This record gives sequence, structure tokens and C-alpha cells, in this order.
Amino acid sequence: MTSFIGYGADPRIRFTECLPWIAAIAAFFLLPDYLSLGARILTYILFALSLDLILGYAGIITLGHSAFFGFGAYVAGILSAKLGVTDPLLLLVAAAIMAGALGVATGAVILRTHGLTQLMLTLAIAAVCLEIAHKATPITGGADGLSGVTIAPIFGAFKFDLFGRTAYLWCLTILFASWWLTRRIIYSPFGATLAGIRENRVRMHAIGVSVYRRLLTAYAISAMIAGVAGALLAETNQFVGLNVLGFEPSGELMVMLILGGVGRLYGAFVGPLVYLIAQDFLAKQFPEYWYFGIGLMLVLVVLFARGGILGLADALVARWRKLK
Repeated sequence: MTSFIGYGADPRIRFTECLPWIAAIAAFFLLPDYLSLGARILTYILFALSLDLILGYAGIITLGHSAFFGFGAYVAGILSAKLGVTDPLLLLVAAAIMAGALGVATGAVILRTHGLTQLMLTLAIAAVCLEIAHKATPITGGADGLSGVTIAPIFGAFKFDLFGRTAYLWCLTILFASWWLTRRIIYSPFGATLAGIRENRVRMHAIGVSVYRRLLTAYAISAMIAGVAGALLAETNQFVGLNVLGFEPSGELMVMLILGGVGRLYGAFVGPLVYLIAQDFLAKQFPEYWYFGIGLMLVLVVLFARGGILGLADALVARWRKLK
């Protein structure tokens, strides 16, 4: 049985892999009233993609990935609001570089540990970043958030509008570029060694693979992608609040990946889409109890779809083929 996409599959792009992009382009024309929500979904898909690279393919467990997401958002926000840098592409590049540097600095410590210690360290780093952002009020705005973020028209021609058209297309373009990069990494020899490390670290050591160096490289790349996602959020909202840091974004991201399917590349697409649409619907229908609906959905997926929604789809396809 072959999955929607996974390690060891044919590296050539199949038609099924084009479906998410066809759906995203169709949504731009068919759902013009939901483009702001669509831009947020695309941003979180990018964020989830960054986590899946290290969790699903390298086996690095983290609950503090929001540190890079929030750091990227604040880098873009501070450069715009405090230093007058308004070029959206330049802000994304700056956020990627700075988040990558933070990934190298923190990963150098985190990746020397394992298990619960590693998990707690990632959570502690996110908590430290949150506290720094909270205390550095003159720079970050503290609890009031960072306002005054101004974004120039993309390439001097496409201005961010109130309807979210430009934001949606900009997020979709950046997501496509990041997906292409991530896919190339997964199917490269480097990606193969990450999968080997995830499955048996001792054996990879024995055949001469520099495990620590490869994990640190993957961690830094993941941090850069998460930083870009945070910068996209800052650009589209033109505001940065403390909610981009801390445990909640990391916890939600983990739930999204579990819903979609960890280590499947497109699980990062399905999970955020289902989670954020369900959140939007349930919050409107049941403002006080929408978390109950999300929790129930997660329990059902864990109990009956161990590989997430994509794993359930694979099982249904396999059963249908047997019945033919």
C-alpha cells in the first residue's frame, strides 16, 4: 500500500499532489469572503510543515516550536514598526535568517539531549522567548502587542487590501516555495539519513553518519521555515501580539499534525485546514464550548485513525482495492 506521499515513494510529482494547489487556487475565486481566513490557514500550513520536517522525518520531539514562529513575527514587526523596513520579501528573508540563527543556537543544546529532557528544554526556550517579549515593552510593545507594522506593496505593485486577496496569494506563493524546498529535502540523500536517524540512531552512528550535525541542520531549516510563517502572520495582520509565543501555538500545531498525519508531508496541509475550519465553525455556533468539539475530534482521530486523516484515507483506499 502506498500513502498519499511519504518517504520511499516515487520522488516524481503525481497528480494527487497537485490537488491541494488546485483547491487553493479555486478557493481564491469561489470563496472571496473567506480569503482572510484562507491566508491564516496557509500560514499555519507552512508552520505545520516546518514542524513535520523535524518531528515526522527526523524524530525530534518539541513543544516549543512557537519560539521560532513568534521570533520571526517579531523580527518582521520590529523591522517594520521601529526601523521603517516595509519590503515584504526583505522582511521574510530577515525573519528566516534570524529564526535560523536562533534554531542553531538552541538546537546546539537541545539536540544533545533525548526524551523528556529534550521536550522540557524546547518548552523552556519558548517560555524564555515569551518572557523576553513581555518585558521588552519599548521594543515589542509588551502585553499591548506591537502595532504600527506597515507593509509596502509586493514588488511595488500589489498592495495588501482589506479583503485579503493579496495576503492570500502572497501566503500561497511562499507556501508553494517552502513546500518545494521541503519536498526536495525529504527526497534527497540528506532526507534519507534523517529517516534513518529517526528509525535507528545507533545504527546510523555505526555506519559513519554525523547524526548530531544532520539533526542540527534539519532543526535550523525547520526554524527558518517557522520564522517565515511568523513573518507572514505579521505582514498579513500588520500586528504582532504575545500570543505568537508560548505553549498554546505549539500545542495547537501538534494537534493539527496529529489530525492530518505526522511524517506524511501533506498531513501538514490537511491538519491545519480541518482544525482551523472546525475552530471557526464551532466558535461561531458554540462560543463557550468549541474546545470540546476540537477535543472530541482529536480523540476520534487518535482512536480510529492512528495515521491521522491521511492514514484513514489510505486505509479506506486499500480496503476498496481489496473489494474490487
